[in-house]
Amino acid sequence: MARATNYNRDAALDAAMAVFWRKGYHATSLKDLEAALNMKPGSIYAAFESKENLYLLAIDRYYEASRKGFYEQMATATTPLTGLAAQFQNYAGLAQGDPSRQACMLMKTVLDTASTDPKIAAASQHYLDQMCAGFAECFKAALAVGELPHDADPMRLARRYQANVSALRVELQRGTPRDDILKLAADMAQETLDLGVSR
Repeated sequence: MARATNYNRDAALDAAMAVFWRKGYHATSLKDLEAALNMKPGSIYAAFESKENLYLLAIDRYYEASRKGFYEQMATATTPLTGLAAQFQNYAGLAQGDPSRQACMLMKTVLDTASTDPKIAAASQHYLDQMCAGFAECFKAALAVGELPHDADPMRLARRYQANVSALRVELQRGTPRDDILKLAADMAQETLDLGVSR
């Protein structure tokens, strides 16, 4: 097998993630990857073994970046619930060219590969489960500081929260008018805040 020429692995993975996220696993051709990574086919295979493995590395990178961004934003929040609510406003305020205005890459992957590529679908589902568990931890933190009623179910709330985030991002990708996106995000944020107990 041809040896990979000198390349920046992080930059190559970012480029692969971008094209895979935009086009999906099946619709992304080797020529698409050659152009995005600026690498010849032999070098791509030498560096990443296969298209499947490159995709798995790309969704892992997507998950880690999403997780890091989420916790960085949560760290600046005054309370867990206000932090969770602010996520919706953050998505609504994304600049027009921001890649996060697309639907979640992991959700798109599950839909694209569930019946054709079980290894990729399973990895995406695992990352979605991990993200949901992270949301649940934030709801547990809200429960611990008395923001939520004592009988609140953090995992149930996390699943609803994840569904709302996914729905908002679908609307962003659909090109829903900005004013409607802002209203939808405000409604979702308020729904999250309304989970809290009265002070």
